[in-house]
Amino acid sequence: MKPKQPLFHVVKRDHVSRGQLVLAYVLAVVIAVAVGAVLLTVMGVPFGAFYQKMFTLGLLDNKFAYKNVENFIKLFVPLLITSLALALAFRMRFWNIGGEGQFTLGALCAGAVAMQLGDSLPRIVVLLLMALAGMLGGGLYGVIAAILKVRYGTNETLLTLMFNYMALYLLAFFGETRGAWNFFLDPQSPRPRFMTFPEGAQMLTIPLGKFSLNVSLLVALALCAGIFVYLKYTKQGYEIAVVGDSPNTAKYAGMKVGAIVIRTVFLSAALIGLAGAFCVSSAGVLSTSLTNDVGWTGIIVAWLAKLNVLGILVASALITVLQYGAQAASVTYSSVDANFADLLQGMILFAVLAADFFTRFKLARSAHSGEVAK
Repeated sequence: MKPKQPLFHVVKRDHVSRGQLVLAYVLAVVIAVAVGAVLLTVMGVPFGAFYQKMFTLGLLDNKFAYKNVENFIKLFVPLLITSLALALAFRMRFWNIGGEGQFTLGALCAGAVAMQLGDSLPRIVVLLLMALAGMLGGGLYGVIAAILKVRYGTNETLLTLMFNYMALYLLAFFGETRGAWNFFLDPQSPRPRFMTFPEGAQMLTIPLGKFSLNVSLLVALALCAGIFVYLKYTKQGYEIAVVGDSPNTAKYAGMKVGAIVIRTVFLSAALIGLAGAFCVSSAGVLSTSLTNDVGWTGIIVAWLAKLNVLGILVASALITVLQYGAQAASVTYSSVDANFADLLQGMILFAVLAADFFTRFKLARSAHSGEVAK
């Protein structure tokens, strides 16, 4: 007897238009939000009012609304830059899971410049040096994994993952260990506490009435445009695409695959380090929780956007609205924890992944399902 054939099997769809794809993603987000509304109702929270506060960031009827926007930007910029940077490595099939560590090293290096030079040089010079130090710190930390992969074939996923914890413990060490050498800590504090940066090391802002526009936002938007051009119209961007599709094809075409991998990973990690520098400069102080998990969230954003620059811009904004908006809404509805944003974010991710699957594949009935041959 021959074994039974499966009742259904998965087949690839011939063609899906961009409009159908966008519609499927929008529907997935709507479904996830609807499930969230059911959960809010179960908890006795009016979901309409909660979502209004969340998606408007608590701006309505708020005389300090400009502060909410300023704080939103401080969360949005690091996530956007980190997601863009991770997409560079992911396009090349280099799985950089070390965003948390590279962000932390960038923040530490920028913080060192801030504490040592913040009072002695013009602010614009200090900020540029902080950005450069952050890029070098993050880039060099990330490129170690690239060199080991190229030279010895090591697994970059495990290496970059372990490097995260090394960087986080290093930050914790500086935050808890007193000593004359540790210029990060406030010597006047009775317990270990990071010292606030000098004013000359804090991020520039452009005053627009009561609102202060964080200059890092303009840099982040410029980076979006720059990375789009880099990937689409430059030789280096083409090389990334070829190496990602097939390293053997790249070698056959005469490309130096190892050099391309090292160069691209350094750029990816350097941009994440830059995000760390912008984060601490905007906050004006180091913190053991400074990353806000952008290294992990950036992976989600990059894949939700299918590594597309414009998609990353939109997805970063959506995720930041969920995170900051849920915090703002939980002030009014204390029965809902601010971590509701993480739950909603997870539901959106799974819904979008399901939509992605069913727009690319379909279930087809097997031709001879259920038949048994004797």
